[in-house]
Amino acid sequence: MKSEMLNLIQLAIEDKEKLKSLEYIYSLYDQLQYSENINEMATILCDWLNEKYKVNNVKFSLFDLNTNLSTDIVKKGDEFYLDGEYSFYFIINTHTDMNAIVSFCANDQEHYDEINSDYPFIEAAFFQISPILQNGIMKKHHVEASSIDSVTNVHNRKYLIKHIEKVISLSNNSEKTIAFLMIGIDRFKAVIEEFDYDIGDKVLVELAKVIHSNIKDFDIVARLTGDEFLVALVNPISTNFVEQTVQKIVKDFAEVEVVVNPETNQVLKKTICIGVSILPQDSTEITQVLKNADIFLNEAKNKGRSKYAFYTKEEESSIDLF
Repeated sequence: MKSEMLNLIQLAIEDKEKLKSLEYIYSLYDQLQYSENINEMATILCDWLNEKYKVNNVKFSLFDLNTNLSTDIVKKGDEFYLDGEYSFYFIINTHTDMNAIVSFCANDQEHYDEINSDYPFIEAAFFQISPILQNGIMKKHHVEASSIDSVTNVHNRKYLIKHIEKVISLSNNSEKTIAFLMIGIDRFKAVIEEFDYDIGDKVLVELAKVIHSNIKDFDIVARLTGDEFLVALVNPISTNFVEQTVQKIVKDFAEVEVVVNPETNQVLKKTICIGVSILPQDSTEITQVLKNADIFLNEAKNKGRSKYAFYTKEEESSIDLF
């Protein structure tokens, strides 16, 4: 790339208009240096294309070389095809298992020709920023590895508590209500004993799907140890709404069929119980609310399968904890 950069510098010396294109490269590099994560980097890059080259339709995605799957990070403007008449795309090699792909579409032939004439400068810009993107991707991997459960792809307890504490700290002027659902699979150990851990993982994955299908995007799911999940419903409409959500999760999971043996079509159906405690009505301390939810999960299980129990001080006083 050294010789290409020298050629671009020579072009910029001969053509003052191209000097601007050269400056664009380093303005992008400077902006990205202080980005905190790959999402912010993607946004800056898309905005840069819009500001410098008037690109309105753009997409920044990550491509996993191991799975051949693409994940969109930022999408702006109208949909377009990579093989479209006015389309461009660049694969930014980050020297990891995850490459960045920037694709965009010109508005018309004249716009396409303008962008195409500056193609070497845009390509040089992307080459220069690839180490920064690589660091952003590696940081993303590190964060996900430390906060995501590898089996179910939901968050872990540490992430959930940290996130909820942040939500609360940012809402000093408006009180937040958060309903915590402690969810446990009935007789999960029997699944491992009768089948194996792979089947157990299938059951956990299906439960995670059911939970996600019944909560909002800003609610949080975390897997604790074994078969237990913790769900935080942020600012639910009412206690009745929380109860309806709990009932739906219990009902939907009871209907799930986990394939045990594809050859014989043998399936497994399991049930769950849920303990619920609400912050701040039950306690202003997160740790106490979680303890309440855990105690009442056990209370729900004592009542049978597909049961749930809401924390109440009156009922707590009658529960034998030992």
